[in-house]
Amino acid sequence: MSDKVILNYNGNELELPVTTGTMDEKSIDISKLRSATGLITMDPGYKNTGACESKITFLDGEEGKLMYRGYPIEQLAEKSSFVEVMYLLIKGELPTQAELDKFIADINEYNYVSEDLIKILDAFPSSAHPMGVLTSLTAALSAFNPKVVDVTSPDDMYKAAVTLLGKFPVLASWTQRKIKGLPVNYSNDKLSYVENFYQLLFKKPGQELDLDPVIIDAIDKLLILHADHEQNCSTSSVRLVGSSHAGLFASISGGISALWGPLHGGANQAVLEMLEAIKNDGGDVDKYLAKAKDKNDPFRLMGFGHRVYKNFDPRAKIIKVAADNVLEKLGINDPILDIAKKLEQAALEDEYFKSRNLYPNVDFYSGIIYKALDIPTEMFTVMFAVGRLPGWIAQWMEMRETNQPIGRPRQLYTGAPLRDYVEIEKR
Repeated sequence: MSDKVILNYNGNELELPVTTGTMDEKSIDISKLRSATGLITMDPGYKNTGACESKITFLDGEEGKLMYRGYPIEQLAEKSSFVEVMYLLIKGELPTQAELDKFIADINEYNYVSEDLIKILDAFPSSAHPMGVLTSLTAALSAFNPKVVDVTSPDDMYKAAVTLLGKFPVLASWTQRKIKGLPVNYSNDKLSYVENFYQLLFKKPGQELDLDPVIIDAIDKLLILHADHEQNCSTSSVRLVGSSHAGLFASISGGISALWGPLHGGANQAVLEMLEAIKNDGGDVDKYLAKAKDKNDPFRLMGFGHRVYKNFDPRAKIIKVAADNVLEKLGINDPILDIAKKLEQAALEDEYFKSRNLYPNVDFYSGIIYKALDIPTEMFTVMFAVGRLPGWIAQWMEMRETNQPIGRPRQLYTGAPLRDYVEIEKR
């Protein structure tokens, strides 16, 4: 097989090297294209453009494969914990027990937030979207932790990572407490990372909180499955912001803002909003399945199919089991969840959906779980952000450690040609 691509343009020939990744993916190196030919590539949405090399996550949408640092997501979800996966993403290898214990202790050292940040929280109206609050509080951490991270120091980079891992669940929980009109909670070092996050969200004053292992396990798996997903919109945003040598907190704040959009992290919220709309219209699932099949009808099923995964979402297969376990454990009688189950059954059995690979994706099942746990719909994307945090951190660290250049996409200008300024009285 050729290790180069030949481009013929304007009578000149240019050789473009072909590079091969670990999993036999191929890429054309066009780094010298513009200097040699004056041409740029046009790729709206960057669907065919690789912006970096990375050792963190491998994704094959055609085959339905997802790996963190070489480990299949199926094995990690079954055998590992979210904290282990955090360590794996950030450090590159699975920890020994001693390394894991130290990692947990280091995170716990920073699992508090300055009381002054509560003043910022209090300044937001109760109607503020939790993602807007979260991105603001995360950016504000820069003011409370002003020391610049020395990216040449592994110790400095590690400290920045565990600092944010410790503080972020606290900030995330505060956004839910704000919605529900409850006082903020504080971390409990005696609990696991996920258990602590759960109590930060739900513990009421003067009451003990039942840490049901079925629920904790479901949340743990959801966080693992969302921990990283290659160069998606929010991850690319973290890298792009960080490429200017902006700090970790500012870069992560940019990623949170990108995640907020309904086409990205807001997808599971869109699922519940769709289910609510079906319920409010009488709950006739067959009616909406027919609308979904009608190409002239603007209605689209949210939480089905995936832009990247062309056959199935490997994360959905895993979290479906957790969703079933949670619903069985809680024994919830909710018309919203009944509609969801009917849609799921239709998508898995109806030939129309099967032939088009419109399977339930991870957003569909995560929305069901969060609904069952009484997490407010507008909090769904915040939960996504908590899961994605270690991936963002790992990507930011890799980008800085490999001295990647500042991001600067080109454009094709299609505006007005050169023209002279006309005085206002002559226009």
